[in-house]
Formats: sequence, C-alpha cells, structure tokens
Amino acid sequence: MAEFLIYEQAGAVVTLTLNSPDTRNALSHPEQYQQIIDACERINLDTSVGAVILTGAGSCFCAGGNVKDMKEQSGMFSGDPLAIADKYRHGIQKIPLALYNLEAPTIAAVNGPAIGAGCDLTLMCDIRIASEKAKFAESFVQLGIVPGDGGAWLLQRAVGLSKAHEMAFTGDTITAEEALDCGLVSKVVAPDELMAEAQEMAARIVKNPSRTLRLSKKLMREGMHVRLDTLLEMSAAFQAIAHKTDEHLEQLNKISLGREDNRGKK
Repeated sequence: MAEFLIYEQAGAVVTLTLNSPDTRNALSHPEQYQQIIDACERINLDTSVGAVILTGAGSCFCAGGNVKDMKEQSGMFSGDPLAIADKYRHGIQKIPLALYNLEAPTIAAVNGPAIGAGCDLTLMCDIRIASEKAKFAESFVQLGIVPGDGGAWLLQRAVGLSKAHEMAFTGDTITAEEALDCGLVSKVVAPDELMAEAQEMAARIVKNPSRTLRLSKKLMREGMHVRLDTLLEMSAAFQAIAHKTDEHLEQLNKISLGREDNRGKK
C-alpha cells in the first residue's frame, strides 16, 4: 500500500497528513491504522517534538470507514460477529489509544468533512481548528451501526452530554460554525488560512519546554477521570520532577533577563 500518512517535521512541530484524497482519506485497512500507530510511537520516543498537527490531503479531512466494504461485508467487516469484534479491537481501535495517548500536544487542522470515524479522529486531538469548508457528523446511526472507535467516550467530553446525544442519535451533519458554537472546535478560519493558523498555534505551543508540555498534557488527560485528591498527588510528583529539569532553570533565566531588559528601558 502507498504511504497513507505523510510524516513531516519542521523544528519541534510534526505535521501528519492523511494522504488518500481519492478515497476521501477513508480509514479502511490495517496498514493505514498501523502507519498512524507507528507515527505516534515515533513521536513519543522523540522528546524534541513539542506539537503535532493532523490534517487531510485534498478536500476532505476523513470520510470515516469504507462504506463499500461494509456493504460487501469484506475487509474488516467480513466474518462472523466475533471475528468482526476482534478486527475492531486489534485494528481501528488502536488508533484512539495511540492518538489520545500521544504525549505531545495535538492540533487537528480540519480542512473538510470529518464524518463518522473521521469526526472521532478530530476528537482524539487536543485542539481542533476548522476550515469554513469543514463539516462534522457522528453519523454511525444513519448506517445502522454504532461508534466503534471510541466516539461515544470522546464526543461527550468535547461538547457535553446533550449535544453529544443529539449528534449521535440523529447522525446529522453540522457546519464549522455550528461546531464552533458547541465547542467541538476552538476556531474557524478561511480555507487558505487553515494550515498557517495551525502552524502559528503550534509555534506558540513549542515555545514552551517539550518535557513540561508532555507532563502538562498527561495531567490534563488524567484530570478528566480521576478524583481531585488523586490528581493533586500526581501534580505534586510531576511538579517535583519539573523543578529539577534544565528546562525549568532555562525558563527562569529567560524571565529574569526579560525583566532586567524592561527595567533598563524605563
């Protein structure tokens, strides 16, 4: 299979591009899933990476699963129910675990429709910026199936229970502006400004120490489902580590130099 995921790094920022525009970047094959998983593992091992941008080639971000394969009950949709369940567990369900647990902060630059599993793919990222041409749909129910890739867990954490139920139970498509209104995305920009906006946000993120970013992301993730006292204990441990890093001392020195410069200008 041709390269489905393009991996590009510029400084501390990695850009991952879903690269099958002819299929609207549909997620269809184990080889595709593995490329995403491998990229996440590569980033986790490279602490020089401070931020990741995920986007799609062509006019679509990701059209979700391959409807043709579903109709023909081929590929990952072949076999009896137990076989299909195993294909989900050992296939596409590895993507949410890999992307959600990616240690570096992630930005979804949603260039076009993000449908079904494509919508869920955006939810696996920390920040979502949408082109005015983007559309979103938790559309599984319209195909007579359920979110099989973690969408039922991810969506409600992004937009709240009521909106998540509405999207999941109707399968309706919402516009980029509607996504902004419900908190699914944090910004909507003109199509030709999307990547520049994502890169600018990534640049603001990677100005900060990469190890601290990764610790902060871990705390944010854990804060979604643990008790406050548990999170405080984790925070104390992480903070003790952070206080002893070279990055912390470098940042303090930068602040001190900045204050001295400001005093000199007065």
